[in-house]
Amino acid sequence: MHLIFEPGFFSSGPVRVAAEIGAVAAVVSAVVGIFTVARSQSFAGHALTDVATTGGAGAFFFGFNPLVGFIGGGVVGGGAMDGIGVQRVRSRDVATGIVLGAATGLSALFLYLDTTRSATTGTTQQILFGSIFEINPSLVPVAALSSATALVIIGLIYRPLLLSSVSPELAAAHGIRVRLVGLLFMLALAVSVGLSSLAIGSILSTALLIGPAASALRVTRSLRQAMVVAGLLGVITTWLGILLAYDSAYWEASSQGLPVSFFIVAIAFVFYLVSGLPFLRRRPVRTGV
Repeated sequence: MHLIFEPGFFSSGPVRVAAEIGAVAAVVSAVVGIFTVARSQSFAGHALTDVATTGGAGAFFFGFNPLVGFIGGGVVGGGAMDGIGVQRVRSRDVATGIVLGAATGLSALFLYLDTTRSATTGTTQQILFGSIFEINPSLVPVAALSSATALVIIGLIYRPLLLSSVSPELAAAHGIRVRLVGLLFMLALAVSVGLSSLAIGSILSTALLIGPAASALRVTRSLRQAMVVAGLLGVITTWLGILLAYDSAYWEASSQGLPVSFFIVAIAFVFYLVSGLPFLRRRPVRTGV
């Protein structure tokens, strides 16, 4: 076992916190990610990562908890995108682009202020690329509560969200309040992006949101199966990334170790490539509406 797990891995407090936060982020990202891909809103998920960057950098500058900034920024950005856009895909893309541009500008401002007015080193790297081994243990209950909230939202709107994802016009004809369902989904998406930003950084959080979900949709026949598989892939990806990042500090005597975010993104990409092998593909996915 020592060939795989370096000394102190299982007894390390930071590793334990990283595994807990990573699992929570992976599960909620998997469930929300399935609908993100099904609704063709990957671009919106990417835009929310930039909004999360703004929130995280702003929270650090004003002395707030970074998780509050990540999630708060995502919620504001998600609400703005839903408020500006309408059901039509073209308008939704325009709204996403507008919010993305504004968020990028604010991110640059806050990151500049953080680096010029604070004595804390590595702030920009922590916000953009994460620092999962340095997460305060007190954030674990907050992250668990946030993820539970997102999952409850998805559970409450599951069927109308499913129908509106397949056909917004048909959903509206059945009396479903498509705009309200879309807004609630954007809130769940914002929480998911915020949690994954805390784990692997805001700029890379899309990988945890889209990667396992896209892989699962390739190898399953229903959305329910896809959510379970995506959750498992997300947790495996995150835990393997944590293990490799911890072990990498021992690969060379002078090494400080490679970032967790690099391994998580790389593993997610490998899983996606493997899921495309002909004998694994199980398309098409049945929605079960």
